[in-house]
Amino acid sequence: MKFKQLSMTIAALCVAGSAAAAAGAPKLGIVYDAGGKFDKSFNQSAAEGIERFKKQNGINVFEAQASSDTQAEQVLRGLARKKLDLIISVGFSQTQAVQKIAAEFPAVHFVLIDGNATGKNVNSILFKEQEGSYLAGVAAAMAAKSGKIGFVGGMDIPLIRAFACGYSQGAKAINPKIDVQQNMVGTTAAAWNDPAKGGELARAQFDRGADVVFAVAGGSGLGVIQMAKTKGKLAIGVDSNQNDIQPGSVLTSMVKNVGNAAYDALMQAKAGQFSSGVTYKGLKEGGVDWALDKNNRAIVPAAMEKRVNQAKADIISGKIKVVDYRAAGSCPQ
Repeated sequence: MKFKQLSMTIAALCVAGSAAAAAGAPKLGIVYDAGGKFDKSFNQSAAEGIERFKKQNGINVFEAQASSDTQAEQVLRGLARKKLDLIISVGFSQTQAVQKIAAEFPAVHFVLIDGNATGKNVNSILFKEQEGSYLAGVAAAMAAKSGKIGFVGGMDIPLIRAFACGYSQGAKAINPKIDVQQNMVGTTAAAWNDPAKGGELARAQFDRGADVVFAVAGGSGLGVIQMAKTKGKLAIGVDSNQNDIQPGSVLTSMVKNVGNAAYDALMQAKAGQFSSGVTYKGLKEGGVDWALDKNNRAIVPAAMEKRVNQAKADIISGKIKVVDYRAAGSCPQ
């Protein structure tokens, strides 16, 4: 999208939002990343938090999407010029843009979800993905009769490696000799929106004997879930609860409560509150979890539920310490 067109889009969003906003209400905005608002995963979780806030408070939130790093900077600058009180940026890919635009507009507060930017007007929210992924690994290993499981990541970055590392640690706690196959969709932002390739990578892992594949690939992960259904195998969803996409084929989902993070940020803005710095959300803080509902209840035996919940309790208590790939620089073998 050209800059002129982009500016017109932002202006239209803001005009529409201003008409719906209550008198004296804060001016709020959110910028989704390349995955898009309806990716059934990371961005959609954020969007659900936004909708909950709007419904409860009758306050509009201006919504936009940035399909590239360059566009993120343009979108954020356009919103900041409208003197919004708070702008939420969804995704690590917006880190540099937030860092730059926050410095240009010190009166605007920024919340960056899944990235780490600094500034007196920036709050960075990071998740302990390795903890939730550990639980996914426990479930996968217990479900894998072949002793083989898989992992399909989106973009090959430390964040996704952290998912894979936590998953491997959980699986090996159940079966130290388990075979964990790993593939990444790509090395650019396009890796989040290629369900065909995600499905093909999953097919290869299933063909090599994997019984369960964990999809951490945004929109590309939808291809993994569909392939699990086609092959009569199991997938594990991510970020949002994806158990309902193919009921009976999704063993569980490693839920990343991005929606709660977005909702909480907006509620704080409504109350006139803001804290800069870095906020970490793991199992203890309700930032990550595993999903058990009517869509996967029949394929999660009581023994598996008990073991996963015990692992969860042990992580929260500190009995189990899950290695974070990003901090360690490698994953335990």
